[in-house]
Amino acid sequence: MVHIIAAKAVAFGEALRDEFKAYQAQVLKNAKALANELQEQGLRLVSGGTDNHLMLVDVWMDGKGITGKDAEKALEAALITVNKNTIPFDQNKPFVASGLRIGTPAVTTRGMKEAEMQEIGRLIAEVIHAPQSEEVKNKVIQGVADLTARFPLYPKRLKSFASEGEAMGAD
Repeated sequence: MVHIIAAKAVAFGEALRDEFKAYQAQVLKNAKALANELQEQGLRLVSGGTDNHLMLVDVWMDGKGITGKDAEKALEAALITVNKNTIPFDQNKPFVASGLRIGTPAVTTRGMKEAEMQEIGRLIAEVIHAPQSEEVKNKVIQGVADLTARFPLYPKRLKSFASEGEAMGAD
């Protein structure tokens, strides 16, 4: 399967570039900043922090919090994507779970850095602490909209489309 060999060659070539190394370093810095902010906001990280791009957050808090399933749905309603996840010694069934798995590569790819991770951590914690609040949900949706507007998915493509539009006399 030559196409798989070619794909691996491209991936390894990318991994050798300085830009990729800088990106990976930023992913780790972002994960640490997000983990620290979540802890500052009163949430427990299962491992006490993170050494990689992921963190596992205990939202059940020995029955004083909410389930991972409810947290996932509340955050999704506020336009934040996370995954419910079991935690060690989980009291809930796997489909319900007691934790959330959160990663930083996607937001790092958009260009976000540590300051934005702190903002994201505060937004996540607000929803987890008040999952039924429409006021909190609307506030978080606005915060997400502000962040995504500042860090669009394809900024280079947007600039090139804007340039093409100007060249064609479009508004």
